[in-house]
Amino acid sequence: MKCYVRPVQSKRQMNDFLALPQKIYKGNTCYVPDLDMDVRRWFDPKHNSGLQHADVMAFVAYSEAEEPVGRIVGIVNHKANQTWSNKCVRFGWIEFIDDVEVSEALLNAVEQWGQSKGMDTIQGPLGISDFDKEGMLVEDFDIMGSSVTIYNPPYYPEHMEKHGYGKEVDWVQVKVEVPHEVPERFSRVTELVNKKYGLKVRKLTKRDIFKDGYGRKIFHLLNDAYSHLFGYSRHTDEEADAFVAQYIGMLDLRMLPMVEDENGNLIACCITMPSLARALQKSKGKMFPLGWYHLLRSLKWKHEEEAELLLIAVHPDWQAHGINALLFEDLIPLFNKMGFRSAETGPMLESNLKVLTQWRTLNPTVYKRRRCFSKGI
Repeated sequence: MKCYVRPVQSKRQMNDFLALPQKIYKGNTCYVPDLDMDVRRWFDPKHNSGLQHADVMAFVAYSEAEEPVGRIVGIVNHKANQTWSNKCVRFGWIEFIDDVEVSEALLNAVEQWGQSKGMDTIQGPLGISDFDKEGMLVEDFDIMGSSVTIYNPPYYPEHMEKHGYGKEVDWVQVKVEVPHEVPERFSRVTELVNKKYGLKVRKLTKRDIFKDGYGRKIFHLLNDAYSHLFGYSRHTDEEADAFVAQYIGMLDLRMLPMVEDENGNLIACCITMPSLARALQKSKGKMFPLGWYHLLRSLKWKHEEEAELLLIAVHPDWQAHGINALLFEDLIPLFNKMGFRSAETGPMLESNLKVLTQWRTLNPTVYKRRRCFSKGI
């Protein structure tokens, strides 16, 4: 198909950008949409403080009949490039019909835009922040996605390979069945660690987070724990404040165990929530008229039977001390009380064996492989 790629410069083009997934995924029961409101906010400096250190350019591909057939965003994260000493343009938010000329035109648009800014490599799908969705699904297309991950059709990675893109890194997810009792290994390790180091699990209050600066403490910990991971760049206090203001307030604070040492220093945290996959499907990406109801119902009133383990972070000085056992011992009884039968992690680098091995006591299923593709430009 002959197509035309245009930068998003008007309200109509942004509406086309937002509406395209409805065309791509019509009838697909595994796709979980983003809220249109959240996508718009991602492009708004008032809501996305990451734009202060990144350049972005959105594109939409149109057919000769002026129908949108693809979309993509080019991203130059200057802070990440400085951190990793590279000249990389990222691509994200990519969607396209099953036509190689469309996908090629979209990728070419970002490649050329990146070259104009002095970049010599392209990688993606990635966002600005490590907390944006990243990685193109390359396996398990018949399993429902989640609110924090990318879902795409099987032909997407096939197109990437046809256009000369290769693997940079892979992420995988882990699913566990929630045991009825805390495994003996976790209880034993928790007892030993508490006795030796005087650690304690703490549940936060809204005052802790919004008045006493605990939100920033969490992000300082995340920076220390994740700084060595692929593509990560440290978050500023301003970015931390924006994340906290936008997301933390809607979470059930019982599902956010924190571990402190005897001096009250934060050394580990875990952020979990009920799955929002089905609620987002029912919303069809719209907060109104009833999207808010489906989301609020899943968060507060009648949640799904699966929890999302969004992240676990342990300070590097404590990563060989069994700290995760304290988090699991706290969450397993809570999950049983709340009726969760299973839990799914967010994407984890396949090379991060320290993190992947922590699940072995819970008989994990490793699945939903996602890939960051790359190419020299």
